[in-house]
Amino acid sequence: VAYDYGMTRIVGGVGAVEASWPWVVSIQHPLSPNLGHWCGGSLITADWVLTAAHCFDKIDNISMLYVVIGATQFTQPGPAAVVRNVKQVVTHRDYKRKDFRYDIALVQLELPVQCSPYIQLACVADPNLRVSEFNNCWIAGWGATTARSQDASDRLQEAKVQLIDLQLCNSSDWYAGDIHPYNICAGYPQGNIDTCQGDSGGPLMCQDNKADYWWVVGLTSFGEGCARPKQPGVYISTQHFYDWI
Repeated sequence: VAYDYGMTRIVGGVGAVEASWPWVVSIQHPLSPNLGHWCGGSLITADWVLTAAHCFDKIDNISMLYVVIGATQFTQPGPAAVVRNVKQVVTHRDYKRKDFRYDIALVQLELPVQCSPYIQLACVADPNLRVSEFNNCWIAGWGATTARSQDASDRLQEAKVQLIDLQLCNSSDWYAGDIHPYNICAGYPQGNIDTCQGDSGGPLMCQDNKADYWWVVGLTSFGEGCARPKQPGVYISTQHFYDWI
């Protein structure tokens, strides 16, 4: 199966309001043509970002990377945005590039950041949460807004998605056995809205059913094509890797 490799982007989304997803960060590389944007990530402590391992497949020198935190729009990041160099990248030791197995990584920032209305820490889903019961789930990231576009969006995009049963997602006319037990599928059976080529590593977020806060339940890993029917976005379950994180 030929998966879209590298960065993924959101198709069918709308521009996000400032500070609506204050833990979403942009991992950037100076040679990236997409306004520097390379991958998405989630700030989980003052100096650690959670993202996908495959973001670093083509990176020979991590000292070239930097992380933009607290920005919604790249060309007008605003006074609240901060930039940090990368101290180290820790990828899961069992990560396999060929089938996106254990596609999870942590990025340590060179210096910690301070929280503000624009910079907040993500809540990582713990093993006790019943993620499948969440019904208000969203994806957010920078990236092209149509399937054929190669350019990242200047403004953070967001889109509501549905969690899709893993057995259905792995069935013969969907992903046909390529889904791992620690994946989550999200999107719509008919396609149209998806994370597609600029936000690998970016979060899948669900609102708690009993409270106002949000959980990062998944990290964008792969997908076939862009917003195609029966080919939803595939995410790494943060719940499954809670102890590793």
